[in-house]
Amino acid sequence: MELKPSQNGVFKMSIKIITKLTDYYGTKYGFIPDGAFVNGMTCGKKGKTVCKELFPDALWMESESFMQEIAAYKQDNNAMPKIIFCKNKGVVIAADTEKEINAVNEKIIAALKKFYAKKGVKTELVVGKKDSDYVYETAPGLRTLLSEGRVQTVVSLPPFKIAGGAVFSDSATTRLTSPEVSKNCKAEVVAVESKAVFCVAPDYTSALELAAITQLEALVEQLSAACGGINYLIPEFPECIGRRGRLYGKVAVVTGGAQGFGFGIAQELAAEDAVVAIADMNFEGANKAAEKLCKQFGANRAFALEVNISSEESVAKMFRNLVLKTGGLDLLVANAGVLRAGSVKSLSKKDWDFVTNINYSGYFLCTKYAAQVMAVQNKNGKGWTDIVQVNSKSGLVGSNRNGAYAGSKFGTIGLTQSFALELVDDHIKVNSVCPGNFFDGPLWSDPDKGLFVQYLESKKVPGAKTINDVKHFYESKIPMNRGCFPADVAKAIMYTVEQQYETGQAIPVTGGQVMLN
Repeated sequence: MELKPSQNGVFKMSIKIITKLTDYYGTKYGFIPDGAFVNGMTCGKKGKTVCKELFPDALWMESESFMQEIAAYKQDNNAMPKIIFCKNKGVVIAADTEKEINAVNEKIIAALKKFYAKKGVKTELVVGKKDSDYVYETAPGLRTLLSEGRVQTVVSLPPFKIAGGAVFSDSATTRLTSPEVSKNCKAEVVAVESKAVFCVAPDYTSALELAAITQLEALVEQLSAACGGINYLIPEFPECIGRRGRLYGKVAVVTGGAQGFGFGIAQELAAEDAVVAIADMNFEGANKAAEKLCKQFGANRAFALEVNISSEESVAKMFRNLVLKTGGLDLLVANAGVLRAGSVKSLSKKDWDFVTNINYSGYFLCTKYAAQVMAVQNKNGKGWTDIVQVNSKSGLVGSNRNGAYAGSKFGTIGLTQSFALELVDDHIKVNSVCPGNFFDGPLWSDPDKGLFVQYLESKKVPGAKTINDVKHFYESKIPMNRGCFPADVAKAIMYTVEQQYETGQAIPVTGGQVMLN
């Protein structure tokens, strides 16, 4: 298992050490917080003794009041120390270049690995097999149970002995959902023996950091057995800095999010600090979309999930994978949809079923499995979770020679109203947003198959000589004189999330082209 070095409480000290060493002595130093192998020794009760045995020329520093210790070393050895081990922190190495620092560090790690092997201590964290069924059933409830009703993110890990932490030997789900546990469990890490380790934090990135820290600390404690056991230092957990977006801490799924309207919506949600799961049949495209969002908004802001929303098995698997990754779900944006236009006199049954299976039945399936997760999660919470279907203006008014699409959209507004009436008892709000035409998307603007090209070639728009003529013709039908953008729809989605007194609604986002009576 590859573990990232811990960043808890080391960099402030390292900067102080390196700055003073440079100022006082003109020596270049680099700090290597090599969390596991080095700190197995530096955090050990007999770490100083082991250090003297393995690295007799190094300086062992007990505290941050280090200048006297360095001065004494220099007087005794007539030289500055080239290696400084800092109790409970890491190691400082003197060298002129990063390459030299890394070379010395590699030698230190090699010596420590040899020492641990000699003592019969494993250098990889000992873990068991994660019980995925248990995680799926339990994690959503933990999102609110351990945070006094506030929704947090839960990252689950295979079971292991957490450093200095109690393990619940009773693995029954009822044990973790009892009032006693809710009252007594203030820790952000909960380990259930032979089941899983849960790391709970305000947002997904913090939960991942906590998971890495928790594994690191456990490995450090495991390694410290070779040095007389752990002499533990309470870590500093990284604080969240800066503006928090409107969706901070929330986990959102956007179906059909790999491209077009779905990707635009996912982008807007990520910009408001949601962690976005891009769920799409095109898994490669979903991965690329998630990578774009992570590059734009920061690591771990998005990830891909593969799903065919017309398949119940695929939808169930997708939501299961989501829970195993983030612990639960706050917002489902049911965006995936298809269009097959044609006259009622000639449209094939195959095309009719294709549209209905995705737009109508797919929405049902996604709501079914999202609601199961949300109901468990909301049982211990005080807030609301949301299902928002991306409908269409064609769900509010008929669409000429487009009956399959319009019918599926009219039908799903009926589903939204029905689901809203049922799921309100589970603190789940269900709404639809009804966008107008996304002229900049591939459906309209594709240079080869887009509707603008088709309408120009078929002379559907009288007098139109260019694609821009066709576009202006359709824009002129909209009071706002432009098409709908993903940002317009995302704002409507965020409204449905933030308000707590509306469910079962179909909200137009049409620039005034369609107005409710």
